[in-house]
Amino acid sequence: MHAGLKITAFAAGLAATFGTAYGVGQSVGSVTDDPAPARHESHAEPSPAPEEGGGHAAEGGHGTEPAGGLQISEAGYTLDLRTPAVTARERTDLRFVIRDARGRAVTAYEREHDKELHLIIASRDLVTYRHLHPTRAADGTWSTPVDLPRAGGYRVFADFTPAKKGAENLTLGADLAASGSYEPQRLPAARATAEVDGYQVTLDGTLRPGAGSELKLNVSRDGKPVTDLQPYLGAYGHLVALRSGDLAYLHVHPNGEPGDGRTASGPGISFTATAPSVGDYRLFLDFKHDGKVRTAAFTVRAGAAAPQASAPAGEPESGHDESGHGH
Repeated sequence: MHAGLKITAFAAGLAATFGTAYGVGQSVGSVTDDPAPARHESHAEPSPAPEEGGGHAAEGGHGTEPAGGLQISEAGYTLDLRTPAVTARERTDLRFVIRDARGRAVTAYEREHDKELHLIIASRDLVTYRHLHPTRAADGTWSTPVDLPRAGGYRVFADFTPAKKGAENLTLGADLAASGSYEPQRLPAARATAEVDGYQVTLDGTLRPGAGSELKLNVSRDGKPVTDLQPYLGAYGHLVALRSGDLAYLHVHPNGEPGDGRTASGPGISFTATAPSVGDYRLFLDFKHDGKVRTAAFTVRAGAAAPQASAPAGEPESGHDESGHGH
């Protein structure tokens, strides 16, 4: 989801370290391979679809749920990224630790959406996206292999809930650099339809700044609705939303869950989301069918009319992991 950026002093610093130039991309497009303490509620409970006119005031205003991922440390927990740099197109073990206020590695987590921790990696231009589930060692060190297709700046998001009474869901973020020859890319324009692996996914609804709104994504293949989606991460789909420019991580709730007696297994997958501000956002939908997880990506602008269902957007550079290892 988003608009185009130019190479900054940060990019130049990375170039000095890795012998490459980096850029930060802002634009408007679809998902593929492509500040103040922020707190999240638990992802465990699905939210009902909002009524028209519902929601709260915008960020910086009066109480909207803050975006996450902008801080490396929050609520006494810190993301210690032990692998801050990798080489593009080379498989590397990414390692990190979540530390508590006393600097100790956290070793106990609540399971959220079937996992103790969700790891998201997105390029600064929001063209490359990875949703991984790393493996945790007994000493609290998390690890997962990654193979990033392009050089440049990336953001790593750790989404988790400590197994501690009263602890809330957190999303901590840290910067990751991938060395190599870098060419900035602009994101695709906002469209209501995306294609991935022969599937067509249509977005109905849009983000609203400071107010909850329903986003419904409909999945079809060869022109026929897909009505037998398989559960993935405790729902028929998992949606991540990132704000262009600073990559703020939005908290998105699924509406309903498999087996609740009211949520169908497709073709529609419903979510409730609130944009913290006007701006361009990138939506990444993971869904599972025929035993494989796929990602459809969309660019939307909070505060603008829904995009037209014109030519489908290109597939994102994406990756998944259901076994604890990246693709």
